[in-house]
Amino acid sequence: MSGGETDTNPATTARVGPDRRTIWSGFLFGCGIAASMIDLFIFHLGLQWHHFYDRSTPEVALTTDGFFHAFGWFITIWGLFLLADIRRRGAVVWSRWTGAVIVGVGFFQLFDGIVDHKILRIHQIRYDVDLLPYDAIWIGSALVILLIGLVILWRTRPAPVSP
Repeated sequence: MSGGETDTNPATTARVGPDRRTIWSGFLFGCGIAASMIDLFIFHLGLQWHHFYDRSTPEVALTTDGFFHAFGWFITIWGLFLLADIRRRGAVVWSRWTGAVIVGVGFFQLFDGIVDHKILRIHQIRYDVDLLPYDAIWIGSALVILLIGLVILWRTRPAPVSP
């Protein structure tokens, strides 16, 4: 198909539409879980290594954590609503959805490590320590998680539909 054409073949549309929604659902859910469960609960609240925005007062830091938590849950629920819609329309390919969740977790962690920690510097993983090992583990594990998710998505991709 060329640039502006759309695929009107019902067999292709039936497979591609749900597959894209499945990937988006898993991706959003994974990003939300990484933000709300992993980053916020472990690093912000449990270990208390940092807050979402550490360049101001403790009150501002806690307020930004609240907004970050709300945003994390918003995208988690958005992913679940998409999943409910997919289930309502037909069967979910759970292995594909799981791959997309893993991609979402890895993507969020990589984005946080590069953009929030290094480019914007709104917070670091930890303070008053040598950051190199923390950054290497954070970004390295994000890449590994992202690659695992991408391999799962690659291996579970739908077979091409012949015309």
